[in-house]
Amino acid sequence: MDFNAANARKLLEQFDFASLFAEELGWDRHKAELSVVVSDETFTLRAAAEKRGAVAWVCLVATGSGIPERSVRQKIDREVSKSTFEHLIIFVDASHASQVWSWPRREFGKPVSLVDHVWYAASQNTAFIQRLHGISFRLSEENELTLPKVTARLEGSLNAERVTKRFYDQFTKEHAAFLGFISGIADVADKEWYASLMLNRLMFIYFMQRKGFLDGKPNYLADKLTACQAQLGKDKFHSFYRTFLIRLFHDGLGGKPPRDPELDTLLGRIPYLNGGLFEKHAIEERYLDIKIPDEAFARIFGYFDRYQWHLDERPLRKDDEINPDVLGYIFEKYINQKQMGAYYTKEDITEYISKNTVIPFLFDAAKAECKVAFENPGGPTIWDHLRDDPDGYIYPAVKHGLTWDVHANAALERPLDLPPEIAAGIEDVSARAEWNRKAPAEFGLPAEIWREVVARRVRYAEIRAKLAAGEVREINDLITLNLDIWQFAQDVIERSEGSELVRAFWKAIEGVTVLDPTCGSGAFLFAALKILQPLYEACLDRMQEFVLDHERVSGKVEDRPKGFRAVLDNIKKHPNRQYFILKSIILKNLFGVDIMEEAVEICKLRLFLKLAAQVDADQKHENLGIEPLPDIDFNIRAGNTLVGYATYADVKKALTSKLDLDNSLEKITTSAADLQQTFDAFRRRQVEGDGSVPAADKAELRARLKNLEVQLNVQLASSYGKARAGDALEGWVKTHQPFHWFIEFYGIMHNGGFDVLIGNPPYVEYRKVKQQYTLPRDTYSSESAANLYAFCMERSCDLVRANGRFGMIVPTAVLGLDETEPLRAYLTQELALNWCSTFAIRPSKLFDGVDQRLCIWISEKSRSDRAQIWTTRYHHWYAEERESLFSCIGYTRSFVLARLNRIVQLGSNDAARVLEKIERGSAKTIAHYLRKSPGGALLHYHRSPRYWIRGMDFEQYFRSETKARSVHHFRDIHVFDAENAKFVGSIINSTLFFFWFVSVGNGRNITSVDVSAFPVGNIERGALRTIGPIFDRLMADYKANSIIRVRKDCEFQEFRPSQSKGIIDELDRKIARHFGFEASETDFIVNYDVKYRMGQSDGDDEADDDE
Repeated sequence: MDFNAANARKLLEQFDFASLFAEELGWDRHKAELSVVVSDETFTLRAAAEKRGAVAWVCLVATGSGIPERSVRQKIDREVSKSTFEHLIIFVDASHASQVWSWPRREFGKPVSLVDHVWYAASQNTAFIQRLHGISFRLSEENELTLPKVTARLEGSLNAERVTKRFYDQFTKEHAAFLGFISGIADVADKEWYASLMLNRLMFIYFMQRKGFLDGKPNYLADKLTACQAQLGKDKFHSFYRTFLIRLFHDGLGGKPPRDPELDTLLGRIPYLNGGLFEKHAIEERYLDIKIPDEAFARIFGYFDRYQWHLDERPLRKDDEINPDVLGYIFEKYINQKQMGAYYTKEDITEYISKNTVIPFLFDAAKAECKVAFENPGGPTIWDHLRDDPDGYIYPAVKHGLTWDVHANAALERPLDLPPEIAAGIEDVSARAEWNRKAPAEFGLPAEIWREVVARRVRYAEIRAKLAAGEVREINDLITLNLDIWQFAQDVIERSEGSELVRAFWKAIEGVTVLDPTCGSGAFLFAALKILQPLYEACLDRMQEFVLDHERVSGKVEDRPKGFRAVLDNIKKHPNRQYFILKSIILKNLFGVDIMEEAVEICKLRLFLKLAAQVDADQKHENLGIEPLPDIDFNIRAGNTLVGYATYADVKKALTSKLDLDNSLEKITTSAADLQQTFDAFRRRQVEGDGSVPAADKAELRARLKNLEVQLNVQLASSYGKARAGDALEGWVKTHQPFHWFIEFYGIMHNGGFDVLIGNPPYVEYRKVKQQYTLPRDTYSSESAANLYAFCMERSCDLVRANGRFGMIVPTAVLGLDETEPLRAYLTQELALNWCSTFAIRPSKLFDGVDQRLCIWISEKSRSDRAQIWTTRYHHWYAEERESLFSCIGYTRSFVLARLNRIVQLGSNDAARVLEKIERGSAKTIAHYLRKSPGGALLHYHRSPRYWIRGMDFEQYFRSETKARSVHHFRDIHVFDAENAKFVGSIINSTLFFFWFVSVGNGRNITSVDVSAFPVGNIERGALRTIGPIFDRLMADYKANSIIRVRKDCEFQEFRPSQSKGIIDELDRKIARHFGFEASETDFIVNYDVKYRMGQSDGDDEADDDE
C-alpha cells in the first residue's frame, strides 16, 4: 500500500493507532497487553501493531492523567525492553491533546537513550507525518522484510541525527582515502587542506548538478568521468583531474565567458559561477604538479551517489537525503567539537541571540533618522502597536491556557479557570499542597507543574498590563520582557504610515554590519540572515506601495518617495527579488572570521548554496538563469581573532612605543584608507551589477592588503621577540595566524567598529593552545580566566562600536567563577546594559553530548560606571521543555554582589527578596564560625553537586585496595564547637544554600568561598538548640537511606538526599525564621527547583565527580 498522509493525520487525531499502523503504515495487527511497575505505580501497555517482532505499544492512561514525565517514561521503556527488545512506545494523555512517541536509541558503547517525538492536537505536525512515512512498508517489501530491516527503518526515521552522523562517519573515511590518493604536495597541512578544498568543490557541484545547472545532467560528474576514461583510457595522465576537472573549475565555473568552442564541447552548457570557490587556489599556485588518479573520483562519487542531494531547505524525509544545512552541522558538531572546543549551536540559540541584538540595533539606528516615529508627545508612535495588541507580542507558550492553546495552535475563547484547589494557593500559601503536581495539558506546557503554571500566568498578567498601559516605549524593554521582538519589527515596517520611517529602517537594514569573530561554518551568520531577510522584504513591500500610491495620486511615474524607485529598479537586474535580498545581506551585512580555513570555506560554500537555491536552471536564459555568485573572500576571512591589531589605537600604541622615524603610522593609515575605497567599489560593483569582478582587480586588492599585513606582522612579531624577516618571521606568522582587524576591515573599524557582534567562541583552556601560539603580552585583562572564550569576549568589546550590540553564548563561569572576576569587571565597564540567561546541564543540556553550563550574554555597548544587569534563573529543564524554553525566559533586575564581585542569577522577585534578606547577615558569614586550623567539630561537604548539597558530620564509607578517598570532591571544615557545627551543617544541607550556590556560585563546584562567604549573622541560642536535633535526624536518615555501591576498584557509600527532603524542609523552615522570611519566601525556598530535584532517578551526586 502507498502511504496516505491525509489519512494518517486523521487517524492520529482520532488516536486510532491500530488502524494507523495496519491501514497506512503496513504493519501487522497484534493483540497483546503488558503491565509494568515503576515506583509503585502500575502502567498498562497495549500493542497497536507489530512488524517482524518489533512492537508498537500504546501506554494507557487513567482518566484525568497526563503523559508520564520523562524519567518515568525511561523506566517504563527499560521494563518493556525485557519483553520486546525492539519496540516503540506511544504515550498519550487522557484529554487527547498530545502524544509522545518514544524510541530507544542504542549505540555501541553508550547507554540507551530515549528519542522522543511529540505530536500536538490540531497543529500541522508536518515533520511528524514525514517520520511516519519513514516507518511505513509496502506489500512488495514483505517477502524480503526481516527484523533487522524493520529496526533500520525505525532508526532511519526516528533517530534525528542518524543521517548526518552516518554521512559524517563515512565522510571522514572518504576524506582520508581521498587524501591518500593526492600526490605532488609536499607539505602535509597543505595536502590535507587541498583534499578538503576539492571535496568542498565537488559537494557544491553535486548540489548544482541535481538542480540541472550542469549541462542539464543530474549525474554530470560521474558521466564526465566515464566519458574521459572512454576517450583517454583509465588513469592515462590522471585524465579526469587534469584534462577535465581542473578546466571545469578554473576555466568553466570560475572563468568568465566567452569560452572557446573546444572548452564548450568538453564541459557542455554550464554557468559561470564566480564566487572565488573555483578560482585558482594558492595551493594550486604553489604546487604545479598535483596529481589525483581517476580511482579517487570514482570512489568519492560512489559515496556521494548513495545520497539524494537537495538544494533547498526541505526537511530531510528519508535517511538518504542531504541538504546544505548538513554541511554546517557536520563541521560544527563533529569536527569543531573535537578539534577546537567549539560546539554545534542549535537554531533556537542562534535565533534568540541574533534577534535580540540585530533588531535592537536597527531600531536605534532608525530612531536616529526618524525620531518622531519613536517619540511624539500626544501623537502616534511605533509603540502604539504594543498597546493596541498586547497579546500579539507575547509568545504563545507564555499565554498558554489563557488566550492561546499551544497544543492546538489556536486562540482560546476565554482563559481557563484554575481548579479551586490550585487557585486557593495564590492568596493562601498554606493551600499549595497540590502545586507540585504536573498540570494537565490544557493548562500546562510540556512537563510543567502547577507551581510553574501559576508563576507563568502571573508573569503574563504583569507583562500584558504594562503593554496595555503603553508603558513599553524602548526597544530594550522587549528584551527584558522577552517579547516577540522579531514580529514587532516586521509589524512596525509593514504598518508604517510614513515613508520616512521606511527610509530610516531601510538605511539601517542595508547598512548594519554583523560579525561573528569565531564563525565556524556560519551558524550565527545564517541566523542573522534569517532575521534580516523578512525585514528586507517588508521594506521593499512598503517602498512598492508608497511608489504606487504616489503614481495613483500624481499620475506621474517618477522617483517619489525619493530613492525608492531606484532601489526597486535595481532588483530587476537580478534573477528574482529573493536572490537580490540574500545577495545584499551576504555582501553588505555579514562578516566572519575563523582560525580554521576549512571552516571559512564551508561557511562561504553554504552561503553560495543559499543563493543558488533561489534560482532554477533556465536553458533559455544566458548563464542558465543564475547570476554569477558574489565574491565574499573579503567578508568571510581566515585568521586568529585574538592575535593582531584590532584598532587604530592598538597600532598607534605599538608604533609610537618606539621611534616612528619613517612615519609608519600615517603611511599605514593612508594606505588602509585608500584600500578601503577600492574594497567599497569592489563590493558595490557586485551588488549593483551581475556580481562578476575581473580577476586582476581582485588580485590587486589582495596584493595591496598583503603588503599592509606584512608591515604589521613585522611589528607584532618583534613585540614577541621574533626576527623581523626570514624563516623565523614566516614560522611565527604560520603558527599565530595574526589577523589585523584595523586593516582587514578598515572602513568598519575606522567608523567605530561592527554594529552587531554575535557568536559562540571556543571553550578551550589557554594552556592547551600555548604550544601552537601565545597571546601578546599585556593585551587581555582577563588572562586569569585562562580560557579562550574570555579573551574572545574581551576582544569583541574592542570590535563592536559604541551603542552597538553584543551577544555570545559562553560558560556560566563568566558570572560566578573567582578566576573570571577581571573579565566581569571589564565587561561591566564596557557594556552598560546586560541581559544574562543561564542553563544547566541536567536533566537536559543546550549542547547535545557536551557538559557545558552555559550563559547567553546579550549587551548594548556603552561605557558606564554602574552597568545595568538583568538575569534569569539558572534553568534546569527537560528535553520536552526545549520548544518553549526561550519563549518563557524571564529576566529580573540583578547586580554585581560587591563583596564577592559576582553577578547574581535571579529570575524572579521572590529570588531577589530572599537574597536581599540573606545579605543582611553578611557582617557575619560562616567564616566567622570556622577555625583556621584543625580542631573543634569536623564537617565534610561534597563539592560537586547535582541537585543536593551534602554537609555531614561523619565520613563517607570508602574502601579500595588501589585508591584513596577523593580529596578533590570532598572538603573538610572545622567549626568552633559541635553546637555551631550543627547549625553550619544544617545550612550546607538546606535548599536555601543550594539556592545560594546556584544563584551566586559557579554552578559546578562548591568553592571554599561559597561556604565561608554565606551570610549567617548572629545565631540566637534558641535557634542552636532547636536546629541541632533536626540535623542529627538528617545525618541518621542519610545513613539509613544510603547503599554501598561496588565498582571494580572500590566500594563507596552512595546517598539518596531526595528521600530526606522532609527533614531538609524542616531545616529550611527553621533557617527561614532565622532570616525573617515571609511565608511566600519560605515557600519559594522549600520548593526551589522541586520538579527537577525530586523528579530524578534515585542516585547520589557521585556521577558528577568527573565533570
